[in-house]
Amino acid sequence: MRIGIFGATVNEGTIDQVIGEARGAEADGFSSYWVSQIFGHDALTVLALAGREVPRIELGTSVVPTFPRHPMALAQQALTVNAACGGRLCLGIGLSHQVVIEAMMGLSYDKPVRHLRDYLSVLMPLLHDGKVSYDGDAYRAQAAITVNGGTAPDVVVAALGPQLLAVAGRLADGTLTWCVGPDTLRDFTVPTITAAAEAAGRPAPRIIAALPVAVTADPAAARERAATTFAIYGQLPSYRAMLDREGVAGPGDLAILGSEQQVADRVAALAEVGVTDFAAAEIGATADEREATRAALGQLL
Repeated sequence: MRIGIFGATVNEGTIDQVIGEARGAEADGFSSYWVSQIFGHDALTVLALAGREVPRIELGTSVVPTFPRHPMALAQQALTVNAACGGRLCLGIGLSHQVVIEAMMGLSYDKPVRHLRDYLSVLMPLLHDGKVSYDGDAYRAQAAITVNGGTAPDVVVAALGPQLLAVAGRLADGTLTWCVGPDTLRDFTVPTITAAAEAAGRPAPRIIAALPVAVTADPAAARERAATTFAIYGQLPSYRAMLDREGVAGPGDLAILGSEQQVADRVAALAEVGVTDFAAAEIGATADEREATRAALGQLL
């Protein structure tokens, strides 16, 4: 299982801080560095800049919303970014949420499963072949693009429910999860997407799991901090369904907390349920906790 770091500065920090964070993750030996696409810096633009300065680590988005971006435009951007960072991009995409797409952006969130199917049916051929001929319900495209130096990145989907996991398994390279616990990963996520990939004759999918992590002598306080910081995810329907499936009250209950060895052991155990990549969202409250968390994760590199 590969171990990566989920960046914390892309929305609140400067571009230089994001690049510094990526550089630190690479220097510490981690396999990947992930940034979100919310309401701050544009994730792909920042990763293109980071990729020119940080030479080895995989750089991933978690995740770029699909509804506001035509798949042809995203294909061009992703190929350009992958050219800029020497083929180290992992393009994480997702539907976002109805409240964001409709209430905030004023777009339609109609038929999200159909949308994802058609989106990937346009995006993936453009990334791999530079051309597409597709006549779907949500998208119709007859187009070609040329991005010199751009190679196809892995495309992983923030797929949580069974229909989205099935589409991701058939058409994409894997899934990237948040607020999905180990029991759900083992009993639902991994077998659902793996079966879909096998049925489509595709390679085994990447299963990238992201969870809050902290080495701490006060797990109760850290859990409360995680519950407060990530409270919104317990209110969004897609995440709420995963929390309910796991049998927990909220995101704080999924945080990996404790001593260095306890944290290392719990992260390592995710490989046994089928996780191929772990992205640690570090939530240490002090410099000592943050240093100890890196040390615990470092045991697994």
